[in-house]
Order: sequence, then C-alpha cells, then structure tokens
Amino acid sequence: MRRVIDNDLLTLIVRVGVGATFIYASLYKIVDPGAFAKSIWYYHLVPGDLINLMALILPWVELLCGLALILGVFYNGAVVLANAMTVIFIFALSATIVKGIDIDCGCFKAAKGATGSAWKSLSFDLVLIVFTLQLLFSRSRRWMLS
Repeated sequence: MRRVIDNDLLTLIVRVGVGATFIYASLYKIVDPGAFAKSIWYYHLVPGDLINLMALILPWVELLCGLALILGVFYNGAVVLANAMTVIFIFALSATIVKGIDIDCGCFKAAKGATGSAWKSLSFDLVLIVFTLQLLFSRSRRWMLS
C-alpha cells in the first residue's frame, strides 16, 4: 500500500487535480464576492459580521492553496490547508443536510436558492478528501519547485 501512496506519478496527478479543483472553485468567488457571500449566508453557520470577510478571504486562500499544490511551493502547508478546508466543507454540507436546509453548495458557482445538490456536493467532497489524504500521507516530493 505504501508503494501506491508514495508513487511519484500518482502524487503528481493528484496534486494537479486537487490544485486545479481549488483554483477553479476560487475563480467565480474572486470575481463576484457578493454572490459568494450570499452562498455563505445560506448555510446559517457563520456569524453575520464575518460573512463578507470570509467571502473576500476564502477564495484567495483556495487560489493560493491550489497554486501551491500544483507548483510544489509551500507544499506541506498547502496539503494541510487543503485537507482542513475539505473537512470544513464536509462539515458545513453535513450540517445543512442534517438541519434540513436544501441549498446548492456555492462551491463552483453562486448558489441561487435550493436545488437539492447538497448531497451531490457532499459526495464530491468525500471523494476529494481521499485525494487530499493521499497527498498528506505521500512521501513523494518529485516534480516540485521547492
């Protein structure tokens, strides 16, 4: 199992895939932070005073994390951050499902009301956590700038 986790090519593919996912997720949020703030509000998990700040900061954190994963710069921090964000996203989606709040996650586009895709987004994040954990446990450091 260790040989699979440490495989250089697998780790590179996962780095690029996870990094591209975080970069793609950040783009609409950077362009339209107001719509992203509404998406955050729909979760009813963040205090109102922090929603706008979170809508301004989180997309840039996602973008930088994605770039760091792909380039292999500040790699250990980027891997921990990617895992932490994914766990938080899983928690937030799970909390809305348990509360019966039917929302679109706002992960890759602005949430425009209830579409029932929270389960789909949760499934996506559960698959994503497998890949971020592979990066966490892989000892491969090939094809990185640092």
